[in-house]
Amino acid sequence: MTIVLIAVALYVAAAVLLWRSATGKGTPRRGWIPLAVLAALFHAETHAEAWRLLQGADMHFFAALSLVGLGMAALTTAFGASGRMPALGIVVFPLAAASLLAYRAYGHADNASDLGWRLQLHAWMALLAYATLALSAVLAIFLWAQERALRRREFRGWLRALPPLTELESLLFRSITVGFVLLTATLLTGLLFVDNLLAQHLVHKTVLSGLSWLAFGALLLGRWQRGWRGATAVRWTLVAMALLVLAFFGSKFVLELVLHRTG
Repeated sequence: MTIVLIAVALYVAAAVLLWRSATGKGTPRRGWIPLAVLAALFHAETHAEAWRLLQGADMHFFAALSLVGLGMAALTTAFGASGRMPALGIVVFPLAAASLLAYRAYGHADNASDLGWRLQLHAWMALLAYATLALSAVLAIFLWAQERALRRREFRGWLRALPPLTELESLLFRSITVGFVLLTATLLTGLLFVDNLLAQHLVHKTVLSGLSWLAFGALLLGRWQRGWRGATAVRWTLVAMALLVLAFFGSKFVLELVLHRTG
């Protein structure tokens, strides 16, 4: 439990430093970066230790949720360290901390998931796609908040932490593009490597994931052909992400926590 509490404290400290910088209460510094890196390393070590004890991967509901949180924190740290949108950490780091606490409290499986290398590749591809597209959803919310504040001429301090509107929008679509490619690879590996979808209760997950893929694809196509932006981009992003959350975490919640089944 000690390592989990240390990771949570580091995540919170990094978020506080970023918040103080964003609101003008502190001098902008890069001191949050080592805190976030250490937090992510301790977060990863928590999962590695559980896998060593189980002698295999733990991919149950809270474990998967925590791994997505870890992926989001790692990507945010990498982007922020390169000077791109460090303010993401204000939202992402507390989410990663909460997911880790939930995993420590409720998430350890009794046995490891029996996955071959093909299914492991599919699972890791899925987790990376979810983490990337979840960051896109956070960026979409930031874009909505920034547009709303500018329309109302509410020039608050936190706006200084965000890049210009066009740059934020460009970052949103770049992250969606990367996430869409990863989601495509996830669906393809699922079709190739997962046998008997009906027996494994995966039809609903596949259908919802496919709908999310179509929504993200339609958004990218609309951006390319019709120049979709602003509120339209935000709505499509959030709807597509909601479908993806229902596909993976919604189905896992029902199967594992309500019906007490796996698969």
